[in-house]
Amino acid sequence: MSRFEQRYEEWIQTQIVQETNPRRRELLEKGLGHGTVEFLREVWFPAVRSFDHLYPEWEVRDFHNGYRYVDLAYMPGGMKGGIEIQGYGPHARDLDVKRFKDLCWRHCLLALDDWIFLPIAYLSIKDEPQRCQQLVLSFIGKFISKELPSEWSWLEAEAVRFARRLLRPFAPSELAGHLRITDRHARRLLHKLVHLGVLIATSGKTRYRLYRLRLD
Repeated sequence: MSRFEQRYEEWIQTQIVQETNPRRRELLEKGLGHGTVEFLREVWFPAVRSFDHLYPEWEVRDFHNGYRYVDLAYMPGGMKGGIEIQGYGPHARDLDVKRFKDLCWRHCLLALDDWIFLPIAYLSIKDEPQRCQQLVLSFIGKFISKELPSEWSWLEAEAVRFARRLLRPFAPSELAGHLRITDRHARRLLHKLVHLGVLIATSGKTRYRLYRLRLD
């Protein structure tokens, strides 16, 4: 059994044992959909390394007192983030008008209830897993501004938040502009974060030029 499979099984069983809602417990016992499991296997777990604050098949109420379920809810500190895996097959291509309107209403209701919503295409999971990993880290970055080591300086913590929000490598000059410090100071800061294993350099051999979050 791989590390992912072990952690995944432990996580799912914990969710089932702790759930008091019979509707959600029944969904969990049936097992998560293929797209959701592949997202967790190829994207979430390699990037995040844990399932903390993540809840599958999370139940939400709509304006008509009905029940809807978010594929994955990410809720640190009471905040609400939703991730849904969008398939692409005959059903998705031939989506009828009623279903399309319902999907739009669903997204609207989540937004009005202060959810930050992240739809992920199944094809992107298979074709662009690292790009999806960076997207997930940026998504998480909107929630975890206080979940950084307390011994870090404000500049170090803000540099990591800056990296989490971007979907691409960035130059020291960009960080310098964001933090309002000199390029030289920004380079020293980035070198330290590389040494700590938080960032990696993505170009340059003798002198690093671009940086991004470490994904492994």
